[in-house]
Amino acid sequence: MYAYAKKNKTMDHSNLDTRLKSLFQEQELPQVEPKDGHRLRFLQQLNEQNKKPVKRLIPWKPLAIAASLLVIFALAVPFINPGAAQADLASISPEFAQTQHFFTSTIKQELGTLKLEKSPETIILIEDALEQMEVLEKDYEKLKKDLVKSGKDDRVIHAMISNFQNRIDLLQHVLEQIDQLKTLKQETHETTI
Repeated sequence: MYAYAKKNKTMDHSNLDTRLKSLFQEQELPQVEPKDGHRLRFLQQLNEQNKKPVKRLIPWKPLAIAASLLVIFALAVPFINPGAAQADLASISPEFAQTQHFFTSTIKQELGTLKLEKSPETIILIEDALEQMEVLEKDYEKLKKDLVKSGKDDRVIHAMISNFQNRIDLLQHVLEQIDQLKTLKQETHETTI
């Protein structure tokens, strides 16, 4: 029939449908009975297959699910417990917590004083100091990560303390420069009068 349809490509589907029906109606399909004992042989083959030992496969699905959960848990730990991925001086001991508190409160106080000194003459000094403070703060964030990786190594702790000291020194130096600038301005103003 396929060969006939291929020869007559112009044939429409309804015509093909009727031809197929007539083809199957005209030909009688042979009806063959299975040989004697067919059912018995079939059941014996099924029984033999059931008796063979089944090879146990490694349960990949449960292992894949467990591995996925482990990866998700490992990625979620820093969000659940932020201290697990980072630490600061306060996480080491109560003494270091006091040290960190001292440094942070001193830095806040110095920053407050620096912002009060903002004027057209000092703006360049102050903006430069704030940019340097941002760099030191980024360095400190890296040190916090290093502290965790190193297992609270003394060298990292020392670097963190030095970072705090550098920030305080920077702010004090800028405030000294502002005081000198004010003094110079006042002296110049007095000599012109």
